[in-house]
Amino acid sequence: MENRPKPDDRSDNVEKLQEMVQNTLENIERAEESADTANPEQKRAIEEKNERRRESIRGMREEIKDEYRNAHEE
Repeated sequence: MENRPKPDDRSDNVEKLQEMVQNTLENIERAEESADTANPEQKRAIEEKNERRRESIRGMREEIKDEYRNAHEE
């Protein structure tokens, strides 16, 4: 028996990335709702985490564009 790696199936990467973006947006929304009742220190931490989430979303959207382009070049 040979151990062969699975073929690189990237056919659903765009969908997976879009789902990740949606989940992250929902996390931002929930965090902002919880910030309404948080103390100032917690609010700052939530804002910082949400900014990191927004940066991740920007990166994921760039990756979606790249994946989409690659899928349509083949």
